[in-house]
Amino acid sequence: MSTEPALEPIHRHSIALTCITLAWMLVELGVAGYSAFSAHSAAMLAFGSDSLVETISAVTVLSQWVPGIRLSEQRAARISGGLLFVLAAVVVVIAVVSYAFHIEPERTFAGIGITAAALVAMPILARLKRRQAARTGNAAMAADAVQSATCAYIAAVTLAGLVLRAAFGIAWFDTVAALAAVPLLLREGREAWRGQTCACC
Repeated sequence: MSTEPALEPIHRHSIALTCITLAWMLVELGVAGYSAFSAHSAAMLAFGSDSLVETISAVTVLSQWVPGIRLSEQRAARISGGLLFVLAAVVVVIAVVSYAFHIEPERTFAGIGITAAALVAMPILARLKRRQAARTGNAAMAADAVQSATCAYIAAVTLAGLVLRAAFGIAWFDTVAALAAVPLLLREGREAWRGQTCACC
């Protein structure tokens, strides 16, 4: 006979939001990864890296409610925040390597489509998760909401880079778009690590 306490409805709502995020991020990761490698785009690879980090973040948040694992909220929030620092480093490395080796990105309509979809979906998910975090006082959910908002920002700069590249052939903007995300990633990573939320999200 199980001794695990039944989940309250408010926690079931948190789990549902996290599962929706996880499903979306897996789709986003697949399309972004394919687009990044087929188009040789640093910005698209940065966007795909964000998808990977947010997938791990969603799994981390979900683990709070998995019997036998159940990370504390503080530890889960710190892991989520730390992942943003990892992402910032990945973006810088990708952008520098792309510029140093003169890797010129190609047009990717799949990339344009997935970043445009993320630009719509992620602010909605961020708002819902931020509201749920406020209701439950869950710091890990709050940090994950920050990551969703950050994903929307990266989607915006990536989409701008892809559209400019497709329309005008401005290859160097791909690198600029990738690096433009770094300051926000560092700031949000610090705030998530401290268990703080961001009013601008």
